[in-house]
Amino acid sequence: MKKSRLGLFKSTSMLISVLGVIMIIATVAAVAYVGFSVVSSSLTGGISSGTQYDQLAELKSNYTALESQFNDTGNKIYAMDNITLEREYVNAQVELVRAQNDLSDVESALSMGKPASEVDKRLQQAREDLKIAHEAYNSLSVI
Repeated sequence: MKKSRLGLFKSTSMLISVLGVIMIIATVAAVAYVGFSVVSSSLTGGISSGTQYDQLAELKSNYTALESQFNDTGNKIYAMDNITLEREYVNAQVELVRAQNDLSDVESALSMGKPASEVDKRLQQAREDLKIAHEAYNSLSVI
């Protein structure tokens, strides 16, 4: 009887040891998978945000050029002393301010690490508002 208990004890302890090794291997594999996923997604996110930074820089460049045109035209309009034209100019300038706010929103989303889809939505909104500001500038009668 002692011999059978000893055999049972040996087989049980061997089983527990094998299960322990299997559990350790499974844990290491799970941690490695999660680590790989995190690194992979951060690299992909970095590439996406790099493109988004480029798009933001392009929009900022367009905004700066348009703002310069607005300033030159504004000086001419105020020199004419035409109230109707001044109102048109102010309304067009409001559109320019909206575009500037959209660009700030994009920059904020990028700096806060928002998801690429959110940044893309904000970039699209900035493009649209910049286009509207450009159209408003073109519609001024002084040009």
